[in-house]
Amino acid sequence: MINVDTLTLESFIAVAETGSFTKASERIHRTQSAVSQQIAKLEMNLRKCLFVRGKNFSLTPDGEIFYGYAKQICKLHKQAVERFKEPELEGQVRFGLPEDFASIFLADVLVDFVNIHSQILLNIECDLTLNLFDRFKKNEFDMVLIKMCKPEDFPNGVDVWSEKLEWVGNKFFFNSFEKQKPIPLVLSPQPCLYRSRATNALEDKFMKWRLVFSSTSYTSKIAAVKAGLGITALPKSMIPSQLTVLNNDLLPTLSDTHVSLLKHDNTNLAVASFEEFILKKLRPPLTELR
Repeated sequence: MINVDTLTLESFIAVAETGSFTKASERIHRTQSAVSQQIAKLEMNLRKCLFVRGKNFSLTPDGEIFYGYAKQICKLHKQAVERFKEPELEGQVRFGLPEDFASIFLADVLVDFVNIHSQILLNIECDLTLNLFDRFKKNEFDMVLIKMCKPEDFPNGVDVWSEKLEWVGNKFFFNSFEKQKPIPLVLSPQPCLYRSRATNALEDKFMKWRLVFSSTSYTSKIAAVKAGLGITALPKSMIPSQLTVLNNDLLPTLSDTHVSLLKHDNTNLAVASFEEFILKKLRPPLTELR
């Protein structure tokens, strides 16, 4: 019978994702020799070679298969521990966030949270940042994740992350673009922070622009940019692999974007639990991308 503990699985996942014993040991706070021994023991027990040894480690076909199982096991283990670590919480959370955040970050957060806290009712709405902020001030939400800075203006505000805002388009955009013509933009309708940042930056340089596509949907805006209708402005962590950052002297530099999590009070345990969950999920991967 083959027994594999979660510590060994975490070591395997760390090596698989970092491609290095050194980086893996730093991630999971164990010595490099301990990680190496765990991987060797795991391969011996499974009687399979899980890694291709070289300058960097890569997974073998068997390693790819085992990686999927390892991720599922560790995820379930964590959910089980979290589920019984504290008394079951009940209540309701009214949460608002921009649609583009929901498209990219929300699915995994919701699935994991609901699995752990099944008695908490989540009411989630997507809207433009300035609308969310206005509705939050009117107490229509318990908590909002929005594109703004200075969360210290609110007693229970938290700065989640900051990163550079980039001009984004398909790689062929400048092949067909004529400098004397207005720059075609794909943006959300007003009021939108990214829209104002983009248009203000162009106008400050006395550059003409025209809106060729407008939608609140992140997916539809990305499709329009892929099709070459125009360019848009996005933070680095939200740029899909099919599009490229447009590093061109023609375009003005965009200021950084800031994302904050605002809530009304610290007394609602359901809201506090959801806030903690969001911060744990969003902060690590996004700060790595800055």
